[in-house]
Amino acid sequence: MSGWRTVAYRIVRPLLFAFEPERIHRLTIRGLRTAGGNPIGRGLLRLVGGAPRSFRDVDIAGLRFRSRVGIGAGFDKDALALRGWAALGAGFAEVGTVTPLAQEGNPRPRLYRLPADEALVNRMGFNNAGAAALARQVMLARPHLPDGFVVGVNIGRGVGTPPEASIGDYVEAFRLVAPVADYVAVNVSSPNTAGLRDLQDPGRLADLLAALRDAAQGPRQAPPLFVKLAPDLPPAVFDALLDSLVKTADGLILSNTTVVRDRLRSRRRGESGGLSGRALRDGMLAAVARAHEQAPSLPRIASGGIFDPSDVAAAYAAGADLVQLWTGLVYRGPGLIGAASGVPHPADQ
Repeated sequence: MSGWRTVAYRIVRPLLFAFEPERIHRLTIRGLRTAGGNPIGRGLLRLVGGAPRSFRDVDIAGLRFRSRVGIGAGFDKDALALRGWAALGAGFAEVGTVTPLAQEGNPRPRLYRLPADEALVNRMGFNNAGAAALARQVMLARPHLPDGFVVGVNIGRGVGTPPEASIGDYVEAFRLVAPVADYVAVNVSSPNTAGLRDLQDPGRLADLLAALRDAAQGPRQAPPLFVKLAPDLPPAVFDALLDSLVKTADGLILSNTTVVRDRLRSRRRGESGGLSGRALRDGMLAAVARAHEQAPSLPRIASGGIFDPSDVAAAYAAGADLVQLWTGLVYRGPGLIGAASGVPHPADQ
């Protein structure tokens, strides 16, 4: 990845990193929302994103994506910047994680940069404005989004909900967002809500997905269900989940943040929470390859450790249908969207 966009971001990044991470994150979303709302701003975003002017549509899970490169959940929790993401050249954006009711999340500080490792640690705790507020934002943005720009909504359990009542929270969030979502991502893998990862038990996850299917019965066709798994699952559990999900899910997102802290150098490496960034790449590729081998009928979104075109190419070679960017944008800048979009998928050649 090279060019003037990379050089420009290298110049700007030290200034951005001089400020508290969550503050810069909020300002970024606000800036994308403002720029995405007017023609001049969208033109500037297209310039810095560097994505091609024309896209090659792909059909995944019954949806038409204008590009295989999108934004991962957690960046735009309340769907405030959808028009901005589209102008930057993303093919899709997964917003959330959203819970049925608004919640503040964990106490601050809760987001840390690990520059020596090109990583982030977060323990945000599903801070969001609630599922109804997110649905309204998606509904308002929808008429202004380009054809083939897909909106996924990532749902989770509220922090005050007892683990035994988790399914009710997912169902309520699903009911609120399903009418506006192109797909719904079921987040059972965040390490920042106590007991949430226990839902990755194959039996409990099957019950959860069955409840969501039941909740979707009605005049509108249910959006596809993608399940987001943790990167820390033992191989036997991961295989058991794949065997189950091939019957109950419409796609996989591999993977969420990790609680493992192997071979990190940064001073903040001991902070609790989920780690994202470079360290996830190899595990993500292995998970995608395993899913491609064992559950080839399930579409796979590669998420984690994608920082340059070679990472995108490796994800496609492992069996990914789509890729998501997050921490790579923090360290490489918005030009990563265009650079990633230029990588051909083997199926498109």
